[in-house]
This record gives sequence, structure tokens and C-alpha cells, in this order.
Amino acid sequence: MMRQYELVERVQKYKPDANEALLNKAYVYAMQKHGQQKRASGDPYISHPLEVAAILTDMHLDESTIAVALLHDTIEDTTATRAEIDELFGEDIGRLVEGLTKLKRLDLVTKKAKQAENLRKLLLAISDDVRVLLVKLADRLHNMRTLEHVNPEKRARISEETMDIYAPLAGRMGMQDLRDELEDLSFRYLNPEAYETVTKRLSELSARNDGLITKIEDELRDLLVANGLVDAAVKGRQKKPYSVFRKMQSKSLSFEQLSDVYGFRIVVGDIPACYRALGIVHTRWRVVPGRFKDYISTPKQNDYRSIHTTIVGPSRQRIELQIRTTRMHEIAEYGIAAHALYKDGESGEGGELLSKGSNAYSWLRHTIEALSEGDNPEEFLEHTKLELFQDQVFCFTPKGKLIALPRGATPIDFAYAVHTNIGDTTVGCKINGRIMPLVTRLNNGDEVEIIRSGVQVPPAAWEEIVVTGKARAAIRRATRMAIRKQYAGLGYRILERTFERAGKVFSREGLKPVLHRLGQKDVEDAIASVGRGELSSLDVMRAVFPDYKDERVTVKPSTDEGWFNVRSVSGMMFRIPGQSAEARDVEPEGQGGAPLPIRGLSGSTQVRFARSGAVPGDRIVGIMEEGAGITIYPIQAPALQRFDDQPERWIDVRWDLDDANKSRFTARIVINALNEPGTLATVAQTIAGLDINIHTLDMGRVATDFSEIGLEVEVWDLRQLNQLLTQLKELDSISTVKRVYD
Repeated sequence: MMRQYELVERVQKYKPDANEALLNKAYVYAMQKHGQQKRASGDPYISHPLEVAAILTDMHLDESTIAVALLHDTIEDTTATRAEIDELFGEDIGRLVEGLTKLKRLDLVTKKAKQAENLRKLLLAISDDVRVLLVKLADRLHNMRTLEHVNPEKRARISEETMDIYAPLAGRMGMQDLRDELEDLSFRYLNPEAYETVTKRLSELSARNDGLITKIEDELRDLLVANGLVDAAVKGRQKKPYSVFRKMQSKSLSFEQLSDVYGFRIVVGDIPACYRALGIVHTRWRVVPGRFKDYISTPKQNDYRSIHTTIVGPSRQRIELQIRTTRMHEIAEYGIAAHALYKDGESGEGGELLSKGSNAYSWLRHTIEALSEGDNPEEFLEHTKLELFQDQVFCFTPKGKLIALPRGATPIDFAYAVHTNIGDTTVGCKINGRIMPLVTRLNNGDEVEIIRSGVQVPPAAWEEIVVTGKARAAIRRATRMAIRKQYAGLGYRILERTFERAGKVFSREGLKPVLHRLGQKDVEDAIASVGRGELSSLDVMRAVFPDYKDERVTVKPSTDEGWFNVRSVSGMMFRIPGQSAEARDVEPEGQGGAPLPIRGLSGSTQVRFARSGAVPGDRIVGIMEEGAGITIYPIQAPALQRFDDQPERWIDVRWDLDDANKSRFTARIVINALNEPGTLATVAQTIAGLDINIHTLDMGRVATDFSEIGLEVEVWDLRQLNQLLTQLKELDSISTVKRVYD
């Protein structure tokens, strides 16, 4: 276990003017509070915060962050309080310790809604002060290093949480080495069989190639020195088990097929030297095509910068090379922690640990912005996980602005990455000057120009095309708004007619004072609820005019034998047969209020047709369906009997066809035909001869000599449908034919 003076010395090595008194006080306080507590391993509990602090000293963090690491479990696991820590160490350290205490209670692998909410809390805490993340990652790393001491169930849960959230988050913050170790430790417990197999094969390879890494290091170094790069440092390593396993999985390769198990890093003094080193290496050894990436001129979103290339190098080994400067190497090693500012005059009170202009911090801010835009926690979780896990491609706007996107992104993702409004109004694109489909997958270096239209609404199908969480969330939001607008339009027309029949005038302003009575948060929501059938127009009338007296359903004999006049609560008069539903009729009362016009809206959000369909020429009636708007039925449909005692749901509708944009409508017919060769062909020829389309067809034998043919046909109107029924009845092979209704 690390001693008090050892911790101070570790910090003073990179920060000679560190506040030694603060470190000593935090060390002693943590030691006293944790007292005789033990970890699952049997070690004194204080060993854990000390190891966390040691990990952070490797990142060269300031003494305030080291003090937070020493104290991070005191509020959770001891008698320490926030007030006591504030008094002894200051409010800044107290706030961070309390933030870490809350995060410790989060479970990120439970059911989705809770998982999303906890991830949201984690990211909000991180965005407030990035030191929370640095301590949390160090805490998680030490816990993973000692995970063998906890029970298997908890081990699996912590490993899954680490692999899903903390490792990718470390990667997004540029802390690649820490990410690699977290992934490797998680892999060990999540898939022990694969871990053991890959580790064994790597050990065998290492034994077989004993001394190879050192040999290649020496040869590379000698080559660079001989060409004037005397300060170049070369370091080689074998890839970690999880990195190897992930490549085998993603590329569907066997271990024997892997040819780049070794990676080497060249660190030089400045950027020009990076390109000189690249030229020297490429001149000496053959380059593997397609394996060159320049992250110096185009840095990754987490601030990572290096040149990547793969060569067939010394000993005919295929090796990966990373070429970078010393500063780039610090950022690659420590990521966001490498942005710490310690110089006098540059740090704020308590030490400003992060350059707010860093790309990694920008990504974090953009992710937090998604919190306010997301409508539910599952969408936020999906968005964040997509952002965490995806590799990137880099594309450009026509003005040269760089846009980083996940691999596999489309121009739609690009448009939403530029601005949500641009994505919502996208109708086409040009890639490198050529008009291309919106489903095109973008490649590194593509220049993308978005073609827009002010009347465009993003189709819901785009959600299946895009790969970024931001685009998916925006498309869902736009789709919801479009649906809400449709329902609100329908609801407004229904309310206008209901109020008109009652001799009242409907206005949006009149709804505002009574929203609380209707259980709605705003006027548009209330109107849309009427359109969806979730709120009765009569309930709205009563809320606005409490003294309004409506005439409920009244049933009395009419002059026509066997019929009853029924007045609905919305003021419409219906004639309902007393015995049979076969000849049902509807007569809107003539005291104002025209029927709602219906066009070919089958499949529309707010108005849809019943399964049996309806065709122009049919007498039709609309039924308000809760959450589904209006369903249109032919007046003969037996299904209408279900609504005889719910007249408030009946809506008077009429056909309103557009001759310039004619549509076909569906009707169902059933044919009883002789079971002989050629019957179906004769039926199909008759249908085609009348310019009618068969939508669906099914057959079944009902007797030895007869089959039943069920058809859904698409016709222009009732005249054409009746013509079809007449011609089918005249066929010798047809016994009966009739139209059927729901």
C-alpha cells in the first residue's frame, strides 16, 4: 500500500509547487474515516482510494483532483458528511466528492428506461466538471483490476457496464490506453473462454517470435537516425486480447489470418518530422494499400492526432505504425486529462482542468444538448450509445467545414449533423459534385452539398436509413409533429362543426382557460386529442360552456316502420334500423355544418378506411377511434352495429375527390366458383379487362366441386365495382359473387 510521502512525491515529480498540505490532510482524513474497513479481497479499504489516486498521478493531474480521489468514498461508506468536507477542504472538493457519491449508486445495466436515466445523470455530472469523469474512470479501472474478489453475478454486471459505457466513454475522451485496459478486463469476465483462447494464442505467438519486437524497434530506430531524425523514439507492442478478438469478429477472420498483431509507435519532435518519418519508412518498406490515415491534418473528434500506416516491414512482418509528436502522444495517452492547465495566470480558482475548446469536450456538450431534445430516455440512451461506439468518417461542406460522422453515415446524417432544420428540409444531395441518392454511404473526404425544400417533411422511413442518434431523434420528432398537426387539423374541423351546431363559435383562445379541466397542457394538444378520438368534442363544449345543455341520445319511432331516429350528442341525426343493419342510412340534420370531406386517405394517419374498404359512390360514415382518428365505413357495414349505443363517435363525412389526382379504392368480394381448370384465369381476365387491379387473393375449397375465391380489388368508384360484379355473375363457371363488408 502506498505511503503518504510516496503519494506527495508522485505529484511533485510533475508539479513541484503542488499543495503538499492538502494532499497530507486528504490522506490522513481518508485513512481515519475508512478505519478498519476491508475490501472484498481482504485488503484494507483505504488501499482502494490510494490506488485510484495513484492512477490519476500517472495522468499528471493536479492535487485537488488527487484529493478528490482520496476522499471519493468517504460520504458513501463512512460517517463523513458533505458539510464536513466543505469545511475542511473547500466547497469545490466537497461538490466533486458528493457528485461521485451519487454516481456510485447508479446502475447502468438495468432495464432500458432506468439505464438511460442513470446514464443521463452520469453525463450531466461529467459536463458540470470533467474531473468527475477522470476520478470515476480511475475508480472503475481499479475495481476492474480487483474484480476477481466479487461474486460472479456482480462481476458480470460490472463488466457489462464497463464494456457498454465506461470503456467507450474513455475512448471518446481520448484516453485510449485506459479504454484498452477496461475493455480487456471486461472481456476476461464476459467471455472467459474466448479470452483464454486468444490469450493462449498470443502467448504462443510471442514465444515463437521471441525478440522480434525488439529487433523491429532497433531497425526502425536505426533507419530514422540514419536519415537525420536522431531524437525519434520507437516503441512496439503486441495487440491486446480484446483488440485481436474484436478484429476477428468484425472481419470474420481466424487467428492465423491476422497479419497485423504487432503495432509500433514513432514519436518525434514536431509535425514536419512526422511527415519526414513517414517518407523515410515508405521509401524503405512497401505500403499496404488502403491502410493510410492522416489524423494530424484531420484530427479525430476526441482530439487524437497521429499518422497511421501499415507496412510490410522488417522480417516480412505486416506491422501497423503510428507517427506522432510528443504532445500528440500525451493527448493520445491521457486524452482529456492532457488538457490540464497548471501555469500561473492560466488556471481558474481550484484549477481549470479542461480546455473548453477541445473537441472531446465539444462532443460532450453536444451529447448533453441531446438531453433537452430527447422526448424519452430510451431515445437518449440509443443516441448516446451510437455516438460512443461508432468509428468515424470525415466529410466536408461546400464551404470546407469538416463534419465528423459515424462510419456508414448517409447524406441525411450529414444534413442533421450540420443543423436539425437542414436535415428536416433535405430533399436531395450532391456528393463530390454529382447528384446521388440520399441512401449513399459516405466515405472519408467526400464533399456533400444538401439540396433543400421548404415544404419537405422528413419521411418516417428515414429512421431506418440513418445511423446517427441525432438524426433518428430529429426524424422521430418531426414525424410526431407532422402526425400531431394532422390530428389537430382534423380535431379543429370537428370542434368547429360541434360548436356551430350548438350555436356557438369555437376559438383557440376560448380553450386556454379550461385546459386544466380537459387534462391537456396546451391548446394544440387538446385539439389533437379530439382528432385522435381521445377527447370528445362534447367534453370540450361542456368545459368551455359549463351551462350548455346537450340532448343525449333519444330513440323514438319514426314514420318509417322498423326505423328509429337517433340524435347524437354532436347534434347529427342518424336513421338506425331496428332489426337489421343491412340497409342502414345516415341523414345529417340540416341545421348547419357541412360533412367532413374525405379523399383517398387510406393509410393516412388521421383518417383510414375499414378493412373491407369503401369506394366513391358508397354512402359512408366516420367513427372516431381512440388514438387512431376517424375510420371510414360503408353505411352497410355490419361492424357499425358495435357503435349503435355510442352515437357521439359518429362523424358525418362525404367524398371529396380530386379529378386531377384520381386514386383507386379497395373493396372485398367473395366468389363461389366451379372447381375446374381455367376458372381463376377467366376471373382474372375479366377483372383486368375492366382496368381493375387485384390487391390480394386467397382460395379455399368449400365442396368437392366448388371453391371460394376471396379478392381485394382496387377500383376507381362504385360504378366500376358494380360493373365487375355484373360481369362476373354472367360467367358460366361462377355460382355466386357478392361484395363483403366488415
